[in-house]
Parts: sequence; C-alpha cells; structure tokens
Amino acid sequence: MSTATEPRATGAARRTAGTGRRGGLLWVVWRQNRGMALGLLALLVAGGIGMAVQRGAMAGYLAEHDIAGCALISTDPRCEGVREAVETFRSTYGNGFRLAQMLLVMLPALTGLFIGAPLLSRELENGTHKLMLTQSVGPLRWLTAKLALPAVVVAVTAAGLAAGYLWMWRSGGQETLGAYWYSDSGFLALGPVPVAQSLLALAIGTLTGFLLRRTVASMVVTLGVTGVLTFAFIQVRQYLLPPVATDFPHGGTVPDNAWVLWEGSLTTGGDHLPQGTCSAGPGMQECLVAHHVDGGSYVVQHPAAHHWPLAWVEAGIALALAAVVTAVLYRVVRRQFA
Repeated sequence: MSTATEPRATGAARRTAGTGRRGGLLWVVWRQNRGMALGLLALLVAGGIGMAVQRGAMAGYLAEHDIAGCALISTDPRCEGVREAVETFRSTYGNGFRLAQMLLVMLPALTGLFIGAPLLSRELENGTHKLMLTQSVGPLRWLTAKLALPAVVVAVTAAGLAAGYLWMWRSGGQETLGAYWYSDSGFLALGPVPVAQSLLALAIGTLTGFLLRRTVASMVVTLGVTGVLTFAFIQVRQYLLPPVATDFPHGGTVPDNAWVLWEGSLTTGGDHLPQGTCSAGPGMQECLVAHHVDGGSYVVQHPAAHHWPLAWVEAGIALALAAVVTAVLYRVVRRQFA
C-alpha cells in the first residue's frame, strides 16, 4: 500500500516544491489562467476571421456598385442616384459591423469584470495564496507572475481585434457605412484606445480584487469604476486637442468626417456669434441686424486629421492611469505581506 502511494506523494511534493523555482511558478500561473488565455486567443481568431470575411464582402459590394465614399445624402456628383444602393449596403452589412464594434467597446469592461476582479480575489477568498507564498515565492514575484500572463494575452487580443476592426472600417468607409470616427462607440473601438482601456480595466479589477478579497463584490465595483472612467473619457475627449475654427463668409460646410463641436454666425467684422444668441421668434431678424450678421457662418470642429492624435493622447492617459493603479497595487501587496 505504501509502495503504491509513495510515488504519487513524491510527485506532489516535487510539484509543490517546484513553485519556488521560476519555471514552477510560471507553470502554476499558466495552469490557473490557461482557460482565460485560450478563451481570449480563440476570441481573437474567431473575431479576426469574421472581420476578414465581413471586410471582403463589403469591399466587393462597394466595388460592384461604385459607392465608396458616398453617404445617403452627398454633394459629390459621382454619388447621384446611389441612395438605394447605400441603404442596401448599410442594411446588409451594418449589423455585422456593429457587432464587431460593440465587442471592442465592451472588451475593457469584460476584461476588468471577468479577468481582473477574480485574478487575486479568488485566491485570497479561498486562501490558496498562502501555499504559494510559503514555497520561497515572494509576494511581489507572485504578483508579477499573476499579472504578466493576463496582461500580455489581453494586450495581444485587444490589439489584434482593433487592427481587424480598423481594416474592416477603412474598407467600408465612414460615409457609406455611416460609422464616423468621432462617434462614442466608433472612437472606443479604433486604434490604441481599446488596448489601453483594457489594460487599465485589468489593473483596476486586480487592485479592487486585492482590496475587497471578495470576488463578486470586486466584480461589481470594477464594473462601476470602469463605467465611470469610460464616461469621463467621453466627456473630456474633445478637449484633449485644441479644435479648429473654420469661417465660411460666403456659405459652405465642413466635410462629413469632421467632428463638429459647435457652430454659429459671422458678423461683418469677422467676429463669431454663437448659435442661439438670436433665438427664433419675432425679434430674431432685429437681433441679427443689431449684431451685424451678414449671412456667413463658422464651425468649430475636430477635422479627421485629429483622430489619431486624439486617440494616442487618450490611450496615453489610460496607460498612465494603468501604471499608477499597478504601482498602488504593488505597494499595498508589499505592505500587506511585509
């Protein structure tokens, strides 16, 4: 009896002792997180294939009907009489496109909720971290190992999905799809923003999980905090770069892909009169005459050229916040287990 059980006991002892070595620690972390890692990589592969198929179908339709760059209402002479084709294009491919967009918009919240929040809280709640910390593994090394794999997999997944979405979005065209870069959901799905936001949500969820030590409570708080931060980014986004004021003394409009912040009337002296100064009503004409409005207008906007600078600035802020949250996490873990 003892002979049969001895090899198993010896093997278990070796595996436990192995957690004190670098390879052993990484092996344990991989075993704990392989489901998450494989799930995210599967999402990346499935999403990439779906976006590639969608992109090919959209590009074929646009080429066949020659409507690339045509909106439902367009001043381009080339786009005359294509309204029905544009409507068909949007109804055919709009749902698949919006599904991909929503996946990237929700990715940061899902990362914080299902990866960040349980990452440490589950071990602290069950007490399984004590075994790891008794096998010659320091708390900071344990934390680094726990964070490294999820951070890398989340970053790779978010970057891959964002690249696929950008490829698909450029093929469909902002005007034809009606998916402009400055929309709340569009901006959150493009470029570096979903990557940085996902890493920030991971850091917030991990810190929350360590502080609360209750998985469900950590998930609720993490979801609330990431939601508030997303709303805050939307509110301050237009102020991250100075907008451009464009005057139209003799009429005219900005391009469809410009993010118009506000507009108003021009006076004969070239001053800007904000919209709403002269309210519609019986005295409107007298108000316009009193302010010397001559029919010109102005628009304050972020042109399409501001998209990538705005995206990188916002992503930089999110990454800086993630670094701060991570630094606080290391500090509280070190103090807790000192």
